[in-house]
Amino acid sequence: MRSGRDYVPDRGDLVWLDFNPQAGHEQRGRRPALILSPKAYNEKTSLCIALPITSKVKGYPFEVKLDPALPIHGVILADQVKSLDFTVRNAALICRIDEATLHEVQRKLSVLIH
Repeated sequence: MRSGRDYVPDRGDLVWLDFNPQAGHEQRGRRPALILSPKAYNEKTSLCIALPITSKVKGYPFEVKLDPALPIHGVILADQVKSLDFTVRNAALICRIDEATLHEVQRKLSVLIH
C-alpha cells in the first residue's frame, strides 16, 4: 500500500482517506474512497476529488457496486462528491478500479451536474 507525502492519487485509484470532520448525513471516519480527479491536478493542488465508499448497500440510485474480486467491498456513493486535501487526510492507495466501473460512476454523477 502506497501512502505518505510521496503518494499522489490518480483518477481511478481506490484509497483510504480520513473523512472527519463531517456534518449531517456525510460519510465519516477513515474509509475507502474513489479518486475522480487526475494526478496532474492532485499533484499541483494537494487536493483530490473523492467519492466515499460504504459497505452498507441500500440500493440507492447513485450507488455503484464494486467488483467483488477487489480487496474493498461495497458501493461507491456517486452523489457524495468531496474535495479533500489528500496529504492531511492520510491518503493510502488500496488498488485501482476498472474503466467500466469508473465510467458508470461518471455517468451517474453527470445526472447531478448536467
